[in-house]
Amino acid sequence: MTTPIAENERETILVFDTTLRDGEQSPGASMTIEEKIKVAEVLEELGVDIIEAGFPIASEGDFEAVREIAKRVKKSVVCGLARANFEDIDRAGEALKPAERKRIHTFIATSPIHMRYKLRMSPEEVLERVRASVERARRWTDDVEWSGEDASRSDRDFLCRCIETAIAAGATTVNIPDTVGYAYPEEFADLIRYIRNNVPNIDKAVISVHCHNDLGLAVANSLRAIEAGARQVECTINGIGERAGNAALEEIVMAIRTRSDILPFRTNIDTTRIMKASRLVSAVTGFPVQPNKAIVGANAFAHESGIHQDGVLKHAQTYEIMRPEDVGLTRSSLVLGKHSGRHAFRRKLEELGYHLGDNALNEAFRRFKALADRKKNVYDEDIIALVDEEIQSLEQRVHLTDLAVETGLGRAPHARVELEVDGERQVAESTGDGPVDATFRAIRGAVPHEAELQLFQIHAVTGGTDAQAQVTVRLARDGQVFHGQAADTDTLVAAAKAYVSALDKLLRYRERIPAQGAVQASL
Repeated sequence: MTTPIAENERETILVFDTTLRDGEQSPGASMTIEEKIKVAEVLEELGVDIIEAGFPIASEGDFEAVREIAKRVKKSVVCGLARANFEDIDRAGEALKPAERKRIHTFIATSPIHMRYKLRMSPEEVLERVRASVERARRWTDDVEWSGEDASRSDRDFLCRCIETAIAAGATTVNIPDTVGYAYPEEFADLIRYIRNNVPNIDKAVISVHCHNDLGLAVANSLRAIEAGARQVECTINGIGERAGNAALEEIVMAIRTRSDILPFRTNIDTTRIMKASRLVSAVTGFPVQPNKAIVGANAFAHESGIHQDGVLKHAQTYEIMRPEDVGLTRSSLVLGKHSGRHAFRRKLEELGYHLGDNALNEAFRRFKALADRKKNVYDEDIIALVDEEIQSLEQRVHLTDLAVETGLGRAPHARVELEVDGERQVAESTGDGPVDATFRAIRGAVPHEAELQLFQIHAVTGGTDAQAQVTVRLARDGQVFHGQAADTDTLVAAAKAYVSALDKLLRYRERIPAQGAVQASL
């Protein structure tokens, strides 16, 4: 009989989170600097080893975000991405200067199709660029990561030459991306084994993997690569990212934890903070988590089948391979309603991971009592939506103070809005094709702007006809995207608040940073 390996004796897999860089490259997932800082702080609380904070050369906003995160994050390594040219690398180095622990991540394509059609460089030219870029990055930091873009479709021997060159030039981590999500798990594992056996100096660097999910195999490929010898995995919260997204951090971490019998490893992630991170990323990007999403979906620990319910009641492990508490879900016996007091409300917030100051707590409690008057049952999800909106509202310059909408059969919808903008009252009214359109037109009349409405999305926070509607609005202007999210039992009120939230972010951004084109990078 095999003796189980103790937790503290298991080899550690480093978690490299790229939510703020690759995740933000999801169409429509742009975040403000303030939102990026919030996400970075939660990632550090989560125990992420390396936070890829952004792509500093992409825009002034990205540079500033990386620099601000570098100032604030103390435990995690802060990483900036750079293409294999000196301008990119120096820009990343400047942004990372304040960081206590910093890494430059530089990359260049190594597949024949990329070298021929995108780079228009010969293999020897690429090899020279690998050497020069890593050496340049080493001027800024001893922690340098090198990636071969489209590695899974590269010639293996040439890829090995590039890796050897990068390590010889000073790279301490070498990343093997499945950039287009093309690899099959065993094929990808074999590539990792091939690299370990054919790169003479591979023992001087950590092997990392970065898998995309185009065929739904990103997590499977990442786990097989770990079994084959990779010791760093690159991933995002909720699996967000370009096209079909990246390997999901929560799925990889919980797979390692749950299947320790075949994956004898550990991570530094505090899994009880997973749900908090998932909810925050969903809120700031405006991307709701699908209900059947593994680990963090609303149905991940729900059982509707009578057979399943009976089994779970008799013994949880009949149908649950993980405990909800392990990922930060609480099953509290503390039920709140309109008769609940401030002490019970504060305790519930603490259970959900919120610690508010007195002013924020008082306002959140006032809004909770108003909600409890309208809803028979107030669920954890209701409180989370309420508090997230309250925290967001405290930072806003634009507030919705009144809304009146008239609509019905045979009459044109009409809306009147009253806003407070930097303390000044603005009133406007408008008709529209429907009540939401009329409301948005009225807000536009009160605060004129040229942003385009890209997304209007509604989903119920909980079940029932008295459920809060959570509305997501996405506005776009000059290549930048701004999200607003709000919840209310009145869908029109939620819609107006969400639009105002997005508008507030647009106005603050417009005053802070001039419009400019952005550069994107794909691994």
